[in-house]
Amino acid sequence: MLKSGCRHAVLLLGRVALIAIPCGCSGASLTTPAAPPVAGLSYSQRTANGIQTLQQSYSQSSSLYAAPSGWWNSANAITVLVNYSRATNSTQYVSAIANTFNNANKAIGTTNFINNYDDDEGWWALAWIDAYDLTGNASYLTMAETIFANIATEWDTTTCGGGVWWSKSGGGTYKNAIANELFLSVAASLANRVSDPTQRAQYLAWAQKEWGWFKNSGIINSQNLVNDGLTSTNPNACTNNGARTWSYNQGVILGGLVELYKADQDPALLPQAQAIAEATIAKLTTPNGILSEPVSGGDLPQFKGIFVRNLVALNQVAPNAQYKTFVDVNADSIWANDQGPNYEFGAVWQGPFDSADATRQTAALDAIIAAVEIQ
Repeated sequence: MLKSGCRHAVLLLGRVALIAIPCGCSGASLTTPAAPPVAGLSYSQRTANGIQTLQQSYSQSSSLYAAPSGWWNSANAITVLVNYSRATNSTQYVSAIANTFNNANKAIGTTNFINNYDDDEGWWALAWIDAYDLTGNASYLTMAETIFANIATEWDTTTCGGGVWWSKSGGGTYKNAIANELFLSVAASLANRVSDPTQRAQYLAWAQKEWGWFKNSGIINSQNLVNDGLTSTNPNACTNNGARTWSYNQGVILGGLVELYKADQDPALLPQAQAIAEATIAKLTTPNGILSEPVSGGDLPQFKGIFVRNLVALNQVAPNAQYKTFVDVNADSIWANDQGPNYEFGAVWQGPFDSADATRQTAALDAIIAAVEIQ
């Protein structure tokens, strides 16, 4: 299956999703019958209903979400809980966020949310930065710093001239977009949040170093879309591998560039982010403007929500009516065309509803929460 990174093609087969059976549920899917869609509900009401359904798949004991959602998907679910809480001024799920912080490592045997994949670590670092922004709890920010320090040890100049590896196995196997985009986003986000000037300068230097490498690596193609990674057959002359331009690779870079712009005010950053955003809206959507890509397996259904989430971050610093229209159209299509029983959302946003699980639910909620935030 494709993993967060992507665990693409031949690289990623064989990873097993974590199974966490939710309290009070007999299985992993979200299948409780309930009321049909109510067209007149506000975006805030729709997110509230969708979040309640999502949490049916949350295990209080493991503090994670039921299979097929895996480790990195749970990190994104925590980000969704944070964003919902912020967008609706709710404190209902703050305890669930804290529960995951305190217990998730024990559930799978990790320490400090560190494993063998630098992208997995990046997702958790961003989740805890978001949790810090919501609560002001410094423990969350400290954890993000700990995770970042581990990813930074993966910076390597012997292959492709720089960048972090996707996987730590075998001394590194793949220089891909997502691990490096996350590294950029975490570094810039920390630079914008730590209070010590020396630390801030160090994080900013890392963010600038990563972006300098990324933009010159060839991973952004001539259409202003980010391909999945680099071919390193010749480690001294890596090239764009031409792999699919997954929506989440277009999204995470937007958030990273926004955070870097906040940190150093480089006037070239936002135009680059806007070019990627506009290319995504133009080239990765249906004729009706609905974000669309393959959704098989346990990982792909997560991707589209990540793009929409980060598009809102870009809109907050560079408002664009096109972005609002795009968000509203996608949120409305999910509600009208991709909804099952009990406010379950599927992975095919233009419809029809395919199936329900926590990964599909969080991605769709990313879009509907974005509609709350962008109004």
